[in-house]
Amino acid sequence: MAFQSFPTRLALITLMAGMLTLWCVMPAFAEPSNSEETRLLLEKSLSVVEMDNEIKRIQIQQADLTKETASAKQALEQQEQQIEHKREQAGKVLRAYYMGDRDIWLTALLSARSISDFLMVMEYADLIFAHDRDVMKLYKEEYAQLAQGIEQLGKKQQELASIEQRLTEQRTRVLALQEQIEGGLAGRSDADKLRLMMEELTSYWESIGLYEVKQHFSALSKAMRKLPDWLQNNKQYLETSGLTYTIRIPEDALNKFLREQDDRFEQFSFSFEDGSLTAYGKRDALELSVSGHYTVEQEPRNGIIFHVDELLFNGLSLPDTTKQELEKQFDLGFYPSFIISFLQATDVEIKDGELIVTLQVKL
Repeated sequence: MAFQSFPTRLALITLMAGMLTLWCVMPAFAEPSNSEETRLLLEKSLSVVEMDNEIKRIQIQQADLTKETASAKQALEQQEQQIEHKREQAGKVLRAYYMGDRDIWLTALLSARSISDFLMVMEYADLIFAHDRDVMKLYKEEYAQLAQGIEQLGKKQQELASIEQRLTEQRTRVLALQEQIEGGLAGRSDADKLRLMMEELTSYWESIGLYEVKQHFSALSKAMRKLPDWLQNNKQYLETSGLTYTIRIPEDALNKFLREQDDRFEQFSFSFEDGSLTAYGKRDALELSVSGHYTVEQEPRNGIIFHVDELLFNGLSLPDTTKQELEKQFDLGFYPSFIISFLQATDVEIKDGELIVTLQVKL
């Protein structure tokens, strides 16, 4: 590896120094605060940061979809211009049949005085009728494409309206939270100290916290993809009764499996209780807790899908936008067809310290 230049080394040293400073200041608010009001203010400040990030994501979607909609509208207008000529041709064909202009060929056939005349008239008539069919067929195809384009444009416009509504809702939520924060800080003697804590929390979350959370979700997603193979080698957790299969995974077996997949789960524990799965871990100044539940989903494919109900970072609850984005970015699902192709999940529950999945053979 080539030696790094002095400016590069200096930049790295500066970055490491900044990170070290954050690690040092984090314990000040990493532990549960004695003041519930202070904890709520920090939680709201973190939510504002995450909602701002969601607003940026929505704005990018909005810009992309606006371009797509404009492009689709332009293409539709061009298509309408192109089909106009074929519409006129199709109209002429229909008028010719309606006005009886094509009856002349029937008269000519009946008036033929020889077989050769009859065949010649048939050939010309066939050419005319074939041309009429082609004109009508092309018009029908292009009209269908135009109708499909109009439908797609309508869907894009509806999606754009939905995105604009989401954007408005998120901005409203952010403004409300900011007002609550300012109201909570007003009149407090330690307002400046709290503002500094919020800044430090934001800096720590954006530089380290979010990265660590995503790393854990990524590791969990990769581990879940290996669960079907693990079950194949651990058939003691798989029961069969006729066409019904039942998977029963105790929480200690799940913990063992996950720790075999990734070392970071050595500091994490997974527990099953009251219909939910909770993962909790703590390392140095970072504390993470994820709670959620499983549901059976059919689309886009049959599987057991994990939904995040609560996400705590250093004891602070993250907003629904963060949970939804992590669900979207990392697939923590389990797909029975990876065990046996003809199996599909029909039920899932967490009971008595076990994750229980019921499977049926697809007939």
